[in-house]
Amino acid sequence: MPRFETPDYGLKLIPVDFAQQVLPGSFEFALCHLVDNDLDLSALLARHANDAGGAPAFKSAVRLKISLYR
Repeated sequence: MPRFETPDYGLKLIPVDFAQQVLPGSFEFALCHLVDNDLDLSALLARHANDAGGAPAFKSAVRLKISLYR
C-alpha cells in the first residue's frame, strides 16, 4: 500500500506589488494607462450597474483590460 503525503490545502497568498510587476514601456503598462486615463468607460459603467443586489460586479476597466490583454 503506497504512503502518500497528506496534501496541504491551506490558503497561501503571495503578495504582488503591481507597480513592480508592470514595467514602464511594456504593453501591459500602456494598456493600463490607456484604459485608466484616456478611455471613456461611462457607457460600460451604465450598462453593467448592479442595482438589484447580489454579488458586486467587476469594474468595467478591469474586464476591459483582461479582454484586451488576452
